[in-house]
Amino acid sequence: MLSDRGRLRHGNEDACGARRELGAVVVCDGMGGAAGGEVASTLAVETFLGSLAGGHSGNGRESNGRGPNGHGLGGRRPDARERVEKAVCAANHAVYQRAQRTRGLRGMGTTLVAVLVEDEVASGRAASGRPTICLAHVGDSRCYRLRGETLELLTEDHSLVEEQVRAGILSRVQATASPMRNIITRAIGTQPTVEPEIAACDAQPGDLYLLASDGLSRELEEGAIERILTRSASTTVLTRANCTSAKSGLTVQAALYTACQALVDAANAKGGHDNITVLIVACI
Repeated sequence: MLSDRGRLRHGNEDACGARRELGAVVVCDGMGGAAGGEVASTLAVETFLGSLAGGHSGNGRESNGRGPNGHGLGGRRPDARERVEKAVCAANHAVYQRAQRTRGLRGMGTTLVAVLVEDEVASGRAASGRPTICLAHVGDSRCYRLRGETLELLTEDHSLVEEQVRAGILSRVQATASPMRNIITRAIGTQPTVEPEIAACDAQPGDLYLLASDGLSRELEEGAIERILTRSASTTVLTRANCTSAKSGLTVQAALYTACQALVDAANAKGGHDNITVLIVACI
């Protein structure tokens, strides 16, 4: 993962984080002024990952074994969707409460896009060797998947222009140039509660999942992102067979970092008008 302030911004309101032992990664893009945006995104990342580790519940209290909406789980282990929903709600609660307590942070908020990887044993499925990817997002930070040489956008922006495109009011080209493209319709921390969009998909060996703030997607078209990921990842074959040793694992890490740096460099070359954060997960 890599975060860059871009070429025009004086500070960086993006934040990202990963907990390898949890199989969890998250990217947030803060808003609310330099101080508020940075606080919101950092707090959301920390709280989201902390909740998945068992530190918080969706209502801000310590985890009590209850579901994301307070319903009992009957002693069963929450599934990935429940855990992710609870973590997003915890992040929303933390950011909203901090904003209410601190006058200078009123109105701050952040986008959030996150992935939780759950293996087939934890999910209770028959062993297939394929983990489940649980994807959650709020706002216009995105998740893409590169499978083979084909890039697919897995999230749908929670933004005013995206709603206008779906309604047929704007074309995709018009939406890109719209002066209202910065307006998002859903965010972490701006309201007491939030409804994340959550989806699940089966991962395949060799898949790359790219989480990114809009500082990337507004500068680079999907075709450019696809070419950069394909070219950078081609320095190694991302399969289980090639990752059986520490040396091979380091090779994969180096390839992913190269891809992150190439994406950031390309976005900056296009103008770098906003902070740019990219995080890549390889399924091996």
